[in-house]
Amino acid sequence: MNALNMTSLLRPVRIGSALLAALLVLAGCSVAPTYERPSVDTPAAFKEAAVQTGENGSQWKAAQPSEDIARGEWWKIFGDDSLNALEDRAQQANQDLKAAAARLGQARALTRDARSAYFPQVDAGLGATRQRPSPASQGLPADADTRPSTLYRAQIGVSYEVDLFGRVSSNVDAATADAQRSEALFHSVLLALQADVAQQYFLVRELDAALELYRGTVQLRQESLRLVQRRFDEGDISEVDVARAKSELASAQSEALGIARQRAVAEHALAILLGSTPAEFALPARPLTRISIGIPSGLPSTLLERRPDIAAAERAMAAANARVGVAKSAFFPSLNLTGGFGYESAQLGDLFNWSSRTFLLGPLVGTALSMPLFDGGRRQAGVDRARASYEEQVAAYRGTVLNAFREVEDNLANLRILGDQNQAQDEAVAASARAAKLSHTQYQEGAVSYFNVIDADRTVLQQQRVSVQLDGERARSTVNLIRALGGGWGKLPAPTQLSSAK
Repeated sequence: MNALNMTSLLRPVRIGSALLAALLVLAGCSVAPTYERPSVDTPAAFKEAAVQTGENGSQWKAAQPSEDIARGEWWKIFGDDSLNALEDRAQQANQDLKAAAARLGQARALTRDARSAYFPQVDAGLGATRQRPSPASQGLPADADTRPSTLYRAQIGVSYEVDLFGRVSSNVDAATADAQRSEALFHSVLLALQADVAQQYFLVRELDAALELYRGTVQLRQESLRLVQRRFDEGDISEVDVARAKSELASAQSEALGIARQRAVAEHALAILLGSTPAEFALPARPLTRISIGIPSGLPSTLLERRPDIAAAERAMAAANARVGVAKSAFFPSLNLTGGFGYESAQLGDLFNWSSRTFLLGPLVGTALSMPLFDGGRRQAGVDRARASYEEQVAAYRGTVLNAFREVEDNLANLRILGDQNQAQDEAVAASARAAKLSHTQYQEGAVSYFNVIDADRTVLQQQRVSVQLDGERARSTVNLIRALGGGWGKLPAPTQLSSAK
């Protein structure tokens, strides 16, 4: 008899153990597709780097930043303290960067929210109900008298969804990938900010160089006007030469004012990047000097690891793949375990007596285990949508990679051609300056008209202006190449450090 009782007592335990083991097996059966990064065509070398000659078939030598340069602070290779200070200021105060950091914080919070589904949800409640049951609900005649009653409750409820077929874990994987994508996008915004600050800075410096050039031109034309005026006063030349000299002086002054206007606008744009109003920011004038820095282009395959926008596109694919698993899990049973323990009493003073205890295992309404049978194609539509979204992200990823290759090739070509163009332009400036000097000498000797002098001076100014523009373009192309290659030669600052800065 004792053995029979023991067997009866153990039977529910065995059944429960078997059920638990089965549920654990089902919980490990995820229906999410295995994620694999799609292949992309990667060239063996950059075309524009390969066409250059030099050491190892290329004049592009690996850059050797100083050891004291912090990782990711690529702008320090320019050796410009003013630029270094502006970059630090922008990372602390730029509003777009703070918005990107806030978006990253939201994505990380959503990941924690998704992970919370791994754990039981526990809540507590305390309240009272006042009710008067109908006679019919008590099995009494319709005219029977029923009295109202008050019931006090204090209970703790527990609910837990068993992760059957990987629905919860797929949700967590998708949220995690989204957070990683947001982090990559943050670094993309950071890199864009760093590059924009450097480009805007070099634009201001280019305009400073142009202003210095026009100030010198204005001084020369003022001297020419005095010379022409003196000769006119002496009766050596006609008034036409004086009028031409005045016209050229006024034209140079007008062009100088136009460049000053452009410089003010560029400085205002730089102030906004720094998180300041234009009234709070002023950059002292300093002409741009020619920049010639070797940037390591590296191998195209490394571009996939360096570019934050490529990393963001890849993480978007991973999130879309995980959501395919979430959509598929809707075809399979779901199991929700619920329970509650507490006290119920008709008198508030008896609420927490041991005799007033109550418990509930299983849902109050509905079933614990539910399985879909027919939904008119809604679940299949969800799967089809998730798969189409994944294919969209695959196409976007491959498009991002192709665009990255194009940007690198464009800037390699720009710098290669700009080097030759600078050399030719230097020769043009020297030749035009020599011709202008000879024209001035001949005019003073009366061998040529003042029109020849004006034409020669215009040519010098034009060639010098083009030279300054090429120097600015070369500086900006260097920044663009660094940006196209993914930034510096190491890791970028942590988002939490930048988002917490005031």
